[in-house]
Amino acid sequence: MKHEHHHSHERKHPENADAGKNLLFSTLLNFIVSIAEIIGGLVSNSLALISDALHNLGDTSALFIAYLAHIISKKEYTDKKTFGYKRIEILAALFNAIVLVVIIVYLFIEAFQRLHHPEPIKSLIMLIVALIGFLANLISVLLLKGHSGKNINIRAAYLHLIGDTISSVVVIVTALLIYYLDLFWIDPLVTFLLGIYLLKETYLILKEALDILMQATPQGLDLTEVKKSLELIAEIDNIHHVHAWNLDDQDIHFECHIDLKSDIRISETEQVKASILEVLKNKFNISHVTIQYEYNCCDDKNMIHQK
Repeated sequence: MKHEHHHSHERKHPENADAGKNLLFSTLLNFIVSIAEIIGGLVSNSLALISDALHNLGDTSALFIAYLAHIISKKEYTDKKTFGYKRIEILAALFNAIVLVVIIVYLFIEAFQRLHHPEPIKSLIMLIVALIGFLANLISVLLLKGHSGKNINIRAAYLHLIGDTISSVVVIVTALLIYYLDLFWIDPLVTFLLGIYLLKETYLILKEALDILMQATPQGLDLTEVKKSLELIAEIDNIHHVHAWNLDDQDIHFECHIDLKSDIRISETEQVKASILEVLKNKFNISHVTIQYEYNCCDDKNMIHQK
């Protein structure tokens, strides 16, 4: 019986430095905007603006946590942390998603109360401050847009900023409608619609983060298809005890038992290994592989081992 572990050492995140800088800049920008909106909300008596400021403050803390996680995830592997700190980004994404749900619930409550108790608002001040907030949020969104598809932690932070930008648009539109038409009811209505959209997006982040932490089979990876593809290799009789999981949102790890057709020497498994790695890398984008070779020594030949 022989165990082999293979993986690629290529660096997959050359843009990480830029992502970290952009994340830090967005955090500082969001904090400044939040303070400005709180002052503007108090001066204009706009609950919508104060609500948006609290939303921004919550997202600022989420962005800062995302930035810290991004930095910590770069720490070197040690004998105590053999996988390094990569999963801290998944934990940060999970925390950020939960914070976003709390903020959404708060916005729903505020919107409901505003429907029943509208108050006079200095809409011009509200409009000016909301425009500043919109521009700042838009800059942050553009800074992180290019990185949001490559990393779940950055994507969670990016989602927060999308929510902030849309919230700013809502406040701007609300300020204009109040200024010209006195339509106070439009603010809570759009707040509900925004919250529903953000809940849907947050659910996807929560699901992906929990799947990774539970070591679920990566989304889009069909283990039955992997088994069939590997069993087409001439020297392999059976693939069983298969496991596949994500270390983070990018790296897929794979392990299995391989029952060989003949009792070959250890040196002869090198060619088998090369064939296996080629199939897994090229067809399934798997580069972290652990193999246990066997020859008629395992009674359980099921793909998934039942304990």
